[in-house]
Amino acid sequence: MRLSVVLWVLVFAIAGLAQAPPGAQKPLGKNQIIALVKAGMDSEELAKTVQERGIDFELSDDYLQALRQAGAQDVLIKALRTVKPKPLGQEQVLQLVAGGVPSQRAATLVKQRGIDFMPDEEYLGTLRVAGAEEGLLAALRAAGEAATAAMVVATSPNAEVYLDGELKGRANAQGELAMKAKLGAHTLRVSLAGMKDFERKVTVVAGQVIRIGAALAGLDPAPVAVKVNPKDGLKYVWIPSGTFQMGCSPGDSECDVDKMLSHQVRITKGFWIGQTEVTVEAFSRFVNQNGRQMPPSPSFNPGWSNRAMPIVYVSWDDAQSYCQWAGGRLPTEAEWEYAARGGSPQARYGALDEVAWYSSNSSQAHAVAQKRANWFGLFDALGNVSEWVSDWYGADYYQNSPPSDPPGPASGQYRVLRGGSFDSGGGLRVSVRGEGGPGNRGSNVGCRCLWEVVNP
Repeated sequence: MRLSVVLWVLVFAIAGLAQAPPGAQKPLGKNQIIALVKAGMDSEELAKTVQERGIDFELSDDYLQALRQAGAQDVLIKALRTVKPKPLGQEQVLQLVAGGVPSQRAATLVKQRGIDFMPDEEYLGTLRVAGAEEGLLAALRAAGEAATAAMVVATSPNAEVYLDGELKGRANAQGELAMKAKLGAHTLRVSLAGMKDFERKVTVVAGQVIRIGAALAGLDPAPVAVKVNPKDGLKYVWIPSGTFQMGCSPGDSECDVDKMLSHQVRITKGFWIGQTEVTVEAFSRFVNQNGRQMPPSPSFNPGWSNRAMPIVYVSWDDAQSYCQWAGGRLPTEAEWEYAARGGSPQARYGALDEVAWYSSNSSQAHAVAQKRANWFGLFDALGNVSEWVSDWYGADYYQNSPPSDPPGPASGQYRVLRGGSFDSGGGLRVSVRGEGGPGNRGSNVGCRCLWEVVNP
């Protein structure tokens, strides 16, 4: 006769089978299973429980014989034979040692089953006092290093996820990254250009899937110093001296390492640089004061009617002449990238659609300063129009450039273009380099100047 519902609840509670939160249920022990069989629990139901929770002991023929004598059916015996014993816990290992199990045998069990905890030196010291030998302690250390559990980080799409300083990957289009993590305490950091880093201490526990919500907040605006150049009427922002990683960003697997080798560069002096690309209005001042003619207007800005658009169809020589007239020069490639990154080590200083006009959201140039600026306050450092810099182009220059204020090669055939333009694809990144002959012009090519005035 079956037990009443009330009696079954009592049996389940006594045997430790009452419902518990996910990951909190422990594997079944020898005595629990025997007790449930003797209490008359259906072998098929008990077999399912064994498969769900596992067991915390090694099977023996004597134990299986005892179960049969207690009334266990073949379905339960089969489940027990196929289920893998769960990893050993702290108390189980200590019980093995204290119970007189030889350290060599205990070490074998640790290697076979693993452990569900990270053994620290205090715990290992306790085992020594209990009689554990060095072979068991070494097995525990190795098992602790190998023990992992699943972790899922939910954050912003394409955010970089670091665990204890090591890049584990980028979040997918849905903003998730699944990974394995060793048991124990870790430091989780999530980074995305233009956003504040998320950082948190997390503890990984065996048998649980750790889900971490890592919402990213926007950066506080930088204390940007801005001056208006009275010559061209444009705003310039102050860029302080500093050191940065030029070329391919850390973890950027899509970057062309051959052309954009990552290397550390020191900019020893701060400088003022145009907050925007040179506009039609500013360039017309230069033309009018120097008896020059405007370049031919592009189809998207007929007759240069939109004065807030960037000037295009300017050669390198035109750009350098303009910057000298305005009281400055073209920035070096290193100065340009340092300013364009805005303090971010990542491939882009924000999501492309938020910071740039490029091929996925535009087919022409747009008025400057319509997209989000970088942390230094620069607009359109990515996309809109490519920008001439002062350097000659050298494909291998990054391999041989000086570590401080690199001026570029002494000579060459082409000049460097940076930042990409409205016809650049989704691979646009701050490290991308282009080149063109000094006399080349295009509807997607403009410039930005460095203004040589005193510090703020």
